[in-house]
Amino acid sequence: MFRSLIVRYGVHAVLILIVIVTIGISALKLEIEFPTLLLDYSKLDQSEFESRDDVANVVSPIGSESEGSILTDQITRTINIRTHIPSRPRQEVITYTVRSGDTIFGISEKYGISPETILWSNSILKDDPHLLRPDQELLISPVTGVVRIVYEGDTVEGLASVYRADAEDIIDWPGNHLDPDNPDLVEGDVIVVPGGERDFVQWTVPRIARAKRNPLPIGAGPGACTGGYQGGAVGSGSFIWPAANRYLSGYNYSGYHPAIDIAAGYGVPIYASDNGVIVFAGWSNWGYGYMVVVDHGNGWQTLYSHLSQWNVSCGQSVYQGNLLGLAGSTGNSSGPHLHFEINYQGARLNPWNYLP
Repeated sequence: MFRSLIVRYGVHAVLILIVIVTIGISALKLEIEFPTLLLDYSKLDQSEFESRDDVANVVSPIGSESEGSILTDQITRTINIRTHIPSRPRQEVITYTVRSGDTIFGISEKYGISPETILWSNSILKDDPHLLRPDQELLISPVTGVVRIVYEGDTVEGLASVYRADAEDIIDWPGNHLDPDNPDLVEGDVIVVPGGERDFVQWTVPRIARAKRNPLPIGAGPGACTGGYQGGAVGSGSFIWPAANRYLSGYNYSGYHPAIDIAAGYGVPIYASDNGVIVFAGWSNWGYGYMVVVDHGNGWQTLYSHLSQWNVSCGQSVYQGNLLGLAGSTGNSSGPHLHFEINYQGARLNPWNYLP
């Protein structure tokens, strides 16, 4: 019995010894791997604290009850001195100086607005994208709509009516800085009309009936013909390309550019797209430069402009493929090309729908 007691107590002693050794080894390992977790701050001199690398980024324990408490379960975080400032939509009108090579399309895409917004907001362009020139200063709206410089007598309701917009949208637009209770406009201020629009101011060649004589159109230019041409060639109703190239080098057809700018080098031949009679040949005062218009006698007319020269005269019959003149860059043009229009009973239609 005595021997069994010795064995029992001996086993217990061995177990206790194993536990003590295990705890000691664990503590030593913790001290080696995480020395700052067992650091007693009460025994650490402040200068030593500031100089030691192993505690340089440790902050004081949060919620410690007494000085000298041991830091446990403390999570540290590195301070990020960089602040991310989210981009905010622009509210104010800015000024953009046109550079060489700019187009209405490129500028509008850059600022996320419609090309029409740029034309409507800048009277210097006269609704004609061909009038864009380097060094011009354009007003750029923050949103699609219209930018308007306030004139004497302008009112919010009046602008909303003219530009087919909502008066409340004009008042509420932050960049307009209007008092909702008293939204008076100040002459000379720049106002944004969000979502506003207006009709384009466009010049069209007056349709001249070949069967009777007409007075010369006022302001059309010396190339206008008087009319009164009896008989003459009549169109076939189908059109051919008026230049050798079948691709564009300028603006495509749109609401503010009801034509296509066909690639045509300086001096290359320009041909009649269908049979007809010449009703305009020469200089146009409306930005088209040297221009030829063919009346096809069946409700259709075609227009060819920015020519370097014309080779036909008023009242002359021409046939599909005949030479009309040479391509150029006269009038409101930034480079050689052919501005080509198809007109049916006064409406300028998309040439892409009628060319082969």
